[in-house]
Amino acid sequence: MTTFQEELLPATRRALLHRIAVAQSEGRAPSLVAAVVRGGRAVWHGARTSVDGHGPDEDVQYRIGSITKTFTAVLVLRLRDEGLLDLGDSLEKHLPGTGAGEATIAELLAHTGGLAAESPAPWWERTPGSLRPELDDVLGEQPLLHPVGRRHHYSNPGYTLLGALVEELRGAPWEEVLRREVLEPLGLARTSTQPRAPHAGGWAVHPWADAMLPEPLEDLGRMAPAGQLWSTTGDLARFAVFLAAGNDRVLSAESVREMRTPAAPPEPADVLDGAAYGLGLQIQRRDGRLLVGHSGSLPGFLASLTISVDDDVAAVVLANCTSGPLLSATGADLVRIVAEAEPRIPEPWRPLVQVEPSVLELAGPWYWGTHAFVLRVTADGLISLGPLTGAGRRARFCSNGDGTWTGLEGYYAGESLRPVRRPDGTVSHLDLGSFVFTRQPYDETAPVPGGVDPEGWRGIG
Repeated sequence: MTTFQEELLPATRRALLHRIAVAQSEGRAPSLVAAVVRGGRAVWHGARTSVDGHGPDEDVQYRIGSITKTFTAVLVLRLRDEGLLDLGDSLEKHLPGTGAGEATIAELLAHTGGLAAESPAPWWERTPGSLRPELDDVLGEQPLLHPVGRRHHYSNPGYTLLGALVEELRGAPWEEVLRREVLEPLGLARTSTQPRAPHAGGWAVHPWADAMLPEPLEDLGRMAPAGQLWSTTGDLARFAVFLAAGNDRVLSAESVREMRTPAAPPEPADVLDGAAYGLGLQIQRRDGRLLVGHSGSLPGFLASLTISVDDDVAAVVLANCTSGPLLSATGADLVRIVAEAEPRIPEPWRPLVQVEPSVLELAGPWYWGTHAFVLRVTADGLISLGPLTGAGRRARFCSNGDGTWTGLEGYYAGESLRPVRRPDGTVSHLDLGSFVFTRQPYDETAPVPGGVDPEGWRGIG
């Protein structure tokens, strides 16, 4: 297991404090609190506030807005893992009569269900949820604005539908299911649907004057699964650990990895920014680093959860203002500061416990046409195949136990790799989704599609 120094280095801690101090000062936030996670636990906490002699700690609640959606997505993935639904199921199959039932559950999770971004007026974030007691009140007369499954269009009502789906299949309120199935197993005792002291008050800061206005505190009612929750940096630090590694009491590592995998086509502007969306998680590439998590906002509050799985670093940033500091950028910077100043120490190399001759026989160079690839057998029981040099299609493959392998990522995800043997048992070639990989370029002894010119390789003369 990778080991880290128990505490961050003094220079790293100062750089983190400087970053949140700049965010709070330039963003004019009444208060801002942050935490950094490394090695499975919170290793740093910092706060800046406009109140002399007082600083919020990791136990003070802030409203976290749309980070709530990630919690709702976890509940839906649990239903899938228990076999109560399939992500390809239409909503209509499990929750009929909504008018938006054509969308699949996966499309709702990834915001590709074609739904409107908001519920009908008045603005749901600043009005009581009692104004929208039924799903029809949330969806309005025309819930679909786009063709289902064709584009990513962020939708708050979509997550209201997912919350209603959870209630339908569990036979209990969303809040109760969330507490029982996620909050309690993960030890998130300071995450709740209503504020519990100590908690911050929400403020609007005047755009052109250093003056503040208190924001109303509304119960979102039916919209709760899209943005109701209150939490702390301490709890969200523990939630970040779960989203990176899984927890078998809630969701397996494989299922949280699925949440972190892009599931929606990005909008044109997002392509330039390297942004995408998974199943309840935002995904972005920043400074060459792949980050997952979610941002959140409600009147009076901003929130950000940012995770770099590769660096084993996460950051939580919370503030009690309607607008101001760019918390997503701040969170990404906190991750970068730690990852660059104190990079993750690689695991020690270890050999295979047991070497299977039939697998070891596959190791080494292969050719797809004239392109040189190399197959490696790794200590985790997988094989990898990728270009010998330069960029190109790379993937790891897991064994199916019958001599075949299935791709785990990239172009070959889900594709079958099958070693084809000669009558004498030696390997003739690899069949990878109909592509033929041979030991020599265009090996005339292998069934290369289209055949090989019988005169073989030659010069120009």
